[in-house]
Amino acid sequence: MKALAAYRHHPMAYLALLALALVTMGAAYAVLAPRDAGAEVATAEDIAQGKNLFLANCATCHGINGQGRVDGEGNTLGPSLIGVGAAAVDFQVGTGRMPMQMEGPQAQIKPPQFNDKQISQLSAYVATLGPGPAIPDAKYTTPDGDAARGGELFRVNCAMCHNAAGAGGALTHGKYAPPLLDVKGKHVYEAMQTGPQNMPVFSDDNMTPQDKHDIITYLHTLKENGSPGGWSLGSLGPVTEGLYAWTIGLAMLLGCAFWLGAKSK
Repeated sequence: MKALAAYRHHPMAYLALLALALVTMGAAYAVLAPRDAGAEVATAEDIAQGKNLFLANCATCHGINGQGRVDGEGNTLGPSLIGVGAAAVDFQVGTGRMPMQMEGPQAQIKPPQFNDKQISQLSAYVATLGPGPAIPDAKYTTPDGDAARGGELFRVNCAMCHNAAGAGGALTHGKYAPPLLDVKGKHVYEAMQTGPQNMPVFSDDNMTPQDKHDIITYLHTLKENGSPGGWSLGSLGPVTEGLYAWTIGLAMLLGCAFWLGAKSK
């Protein structure tokens, strides 16, 4: 003890104490940090395979270490992926938005380029770059929640962009909110959790996992029930209804006018 006491005022003593405190805090966080009980635990091999996929398919835009890239004029080629979490990767790659096929106002939905195993590996690797939202537990993405409550939440938080019937809608500068009825429950949850492109983030602090679960159930109910009023006309409201009324209605009126005029002769 006397030998240690002799070094209390050594210049490096404070640095050693700081390093010890940081190591202790990191270890405590690793042990006590909350985890998603349903999240899969990735193996070292999965992470290594995910890194290989990333370097071959994503690093050109997002950088070798996922730090993002900009061109010589300061334009962003690909945003940083540090801290986006596995959920963001599973959504973007699982819906085919990434890798992007072409530049545009927003990434387009297309058939996924990777299979489920590869998407899982890629997600696991990106998750190691920084803490972020995990892929959701299946119990929150299956459509067995409260559809009525989910409908209320959807109309308050989502309908202004996606339409109350989940049919999607136009935004500004060529962007749009996509239709949701054919989207997997897992991807709907991940979109709410990560806020892709123009969508805001609905974290667990402002929308609980159960809230998201109920919204997914509501969307599933809409798809299952269809349009009880008959032909939905795309469920886009007065725009399509007015278009059909003017085009079909006027065409019928003009047809009748011509028929009556020809008959009178």
